[in-house]
Amino acid sequence: MVDPIVVDLSRIQFAATAMYHFLFVPLTLGLSFVMAIMESVYVMTGRVVWRKATLFWGVLFGINFAMGVATGVVMEFQFGMNWSYYSHYVGDVFGAPLAMEGLMAFFLEATLVGLFFFGWDRLKPVAHLAVTWLVALGANFSALWILIANGWMQNPVGAAFNPDTMRMEVTDFMAVLFNPVAQAKFVHTVSAGYVCGAVFVLAVSAMFLLSGKHLELAKRSIVVAASFGLASALSVVVLGDESGYVATEHQKMKIAAMEAMYHTEPAPAALTLFAIPGSDGRPAFEVQFPWVLGLITTRSLDRDLPGITELTEHAALRIANGVEAYKALNALQANRNDATARAGFDAAKADLGYALLLKKYRPDVENATGEEIAKAALDTVPDVWPLFWSFRIMVGAGFFFIAFFALWFWKASTHRIEKPRWLLWVAVAVLPLPWIAIEAGWFIAEYGRQPWVVEGVLPTFYAASGLNFWDLVISLSFFMLLYTALLIVMVWLMVRTIKHGPSDKLNFDQSIEPVETATIAPAK
Repeated sequence: MVDPIVVDLSRIQFAATAMYHFLFVPLTLGLSFVMAIMESVYVMTGRVVWRKATLFWGVLFGINFAMGVATGVVMEFQFGMNWSYYSHYVGDVFGAPLAMEGLMAFFLEATLVGLFFFGWDRLKPVAHLAVTWLVALGANFSALWILIANGWMQNPVGAAFNPDTMRMEVTDFMAVLFNPVAQAKFVHTVSAGYVCGAVFVLAVSAMFLLSGKHLELAKRSIVVAASFGLASALSVVVLGDESGYVATEHQKMKIAAMEAMYHTEPAPAALTLFAIPGSDGRPAFEVQFPWVLGLITTRSLDRDLPGITELTEHAALRIANGVEAYKALNALQANRNDATARAGFDAAKADLGYALLLKKYRPDVENATGEEIAKAALDTVPDVWPLFWSFRIMVGAGFFFIAFFALWFWKASTHRIEKPRWLLWVAVAVLPLPWIAIEAGWFIAEYGRQPWVVEGVLPTFYAASGLNFWDLVISLSFFMLLYTALLIVMVWLMVRTIKHGPSDKLNFDQSIEPVETATIAPAK
C-alpha cells in the first residue's frame, strides 16, 4: 500500500500543474474565436482597423498558446511518473482520447497557428480567414478529447474490467466518445473559456479608453467582446444546468456534498443559497430557495435527492458486494477455468472498485470487518464545505457575467462605451474573476469525485506510484518554481504587448475591398 503522504503529495503536484495549465487554456479558447470574428469583419468590410485588431489580439493569443503548450506537456508525463498504477489499470481506455488530443494540439493546431502568424502576406484573405477559423475549431477539438478522457473518469462507460488481464478495457468506444458527462463538460468548459476571452478583451480595451490610446480599436473590440461575451455567459449558465443534471444521474454524492445535504431531500428539493456549518460539520443555519434544486438536478417535481447519510449506507452495501467480487477474482487468478468463480465475479463485478476502498485499511480485503466496511463507506464522502462554497463562487460569477455583458451590450448598442469612466474601471477590475470561477469549477469537478480517480472503479490512493517522499517534494518544488516562472514571463510579455499596443509593422496602409463588391486580393 502506498504511503498516504506520498498519495497526498502526488495529488497536490498534479492539482498544481493542472490548475496552472488551466490558467492558459480558457484564454486560448476565448481569444481564438474573438480573432476569427474580427477577421471575418475585416474580410467583409475591408476596414484596416479590423485587421489591426485581429493581429493585436492574435499576438496575445500566441503568447498564451505557447505557455499553454509548455505547461500541458508535463501533465501527460505525470500519468506515468506519479500515477503508474492508474496508467496500468485504465490506460487502454484513457490513452486513446489522450493520444487524439496530442495529435490535435501538437500537429493540427500548432500547424494552423503557424499559418495564422506567417500567412498574412502569403495567403489570400479568404484563405487566411479559413485558417483563423480552423485555429479556433482546432483549439476546441483539442479540449474535446481531454474532456472526453476526463468525462470517462467521472462516468466510466464503454469499458469493463477483464479478470484475465487485470485491466479495464474498451468495450464500446462510441459510448466513451458520446459519454453524456463528457459532452456536458465540454460545452460548459469551452463556454467558460469564451467568457474568459471576452472579459480579457473588454478589460484591455477599457484600459485603452482610460488612457486615451488606440480608441478606434478599443471601441470595436468592446462591441465584439460584449456581444460574444453575453452569448457565452448565457451558454455557461444553461449548459451548467445540464452538467448538474448529468452529475445527479452519475455522481449523486458530489451533488449532496455541493449542497451540504446530509439527509434525503423530499421532492422537489430546495437549493441552499447560504449556510453556516455547526460544530458537527453539518449546516447549523441555511437560507434556501424552495424547489429550485429539484428542478435543476432532476428536471422533475416528484424525484427525491438522496443525502450524504443515505448514500453512505448505500456505499457500504456496494463495498460488501464488492468483497464478493474480490473473492471471486482471487479464485479466478488461481484457476481461470473456475466457472463458479467467473459467474460469481460477473454477478458482483460492478462493485469491485468499492472493495478496493478497503485496501486503505487492510491488504486482505476478503477478510474485512463490518467496522472497516463502515470506515471505507465514510471515505466516499468528499469534504463538504470547500465544495459547497466553490460551487457558489462559480454560480455567482456566472450570473454576474450575464448582467455584466448585458450592460456592456446595451452601452455598445447605444454608443455609450466611453462613459462613465468608473464603469471602465469596473471592467478592468473584473479581469481576474473568470479565472477564479473556472478554477472553482475544476476544483468541484475533481475534488468532488474523491475518493475516486475513476468514479466507482479505482480509488485515488490505490492509483498512485510507489515514489518516496523526497522524490515528490523535489519534483513538486521544481514544477512550482518552473510554472510560476512561466506565469511571470507570460504576464510580462502580455503587459509589454498591451503597453506597446497594436503593431504597424505589417503593411496596414492598404485595405482590401469588401467581398460583396470585389474580388479579394492578397494584402500587401
